Amino acid sequence: MKHYYTDNTDLESKPTSFTFQYKDKEIKFTSDIGVFSKTMIDYGSRVLLDAFELKNENASILDVGCGYGTFGISLKVLYPQLTVTMVDVNDRALSLCQNNAIDNDVQATIFKSFIYQEVTNSYDYILTNPPIRAGKEVVHEILEKSINHLNEDGELWVVIQKKQGAPSAMKKMEEVFGNCKIIKKDKGYNILCSKKSSNM
Repeated sequence: MKHYYTDNTDLESKPTSFTFQYKDKEIKFTSDIGVFSKTMIDYGSRVLLDAFELKNENASILDVGCGYGTFGISLKVLYPQLTVTMVDVNDRALSLCQNNAIDNDVQATIFKSFIYQEVTNSYDYILTNPPIRAGKEVVHEILEKSINHLNEDGELWVVIQKKQGAPSAMKKMEEVFGNCKIIKKDKGYNILCSKKSSNM
């Protein structure tokens, strides 16, 4: 059985296109079978995008498990000066992400990586809607190793449902960073944020 958090290029293809209204911007996305939330931007991702607080429009962002580009493309359209990098393990998702970037005139670095395996840089922000179905070990690796790829005062932003492990994720982030804030709660979704402080 192939899942959205694995490489699944051998699946049947039935592309779907839709538009996403983010603040005052209309963003075009094409999705397909075998990627997460294939017919629309999922509610949790919408909650994170609405809650996200960008302190510097010249910042760098890493979208981990980017899918077809929800976070990275949306934020780059809204804030053109951002430097955006997007990674995923799913080749189909990456291909869609590359095409969606082109369709929205977005310049971004997009490449295949299992979590941070191929990531060598550090960033001001890491955003993720972690693949819960991949299991707690994968989710916690995304949270735990993020600190190695954040600049000083960099922030990890996570959306996770309470019933799918938000308390556990919050505990892990607190353990790794020494801090974790609940930025927003909406219909069971928690937006969590940890900051890498200069004295770590």
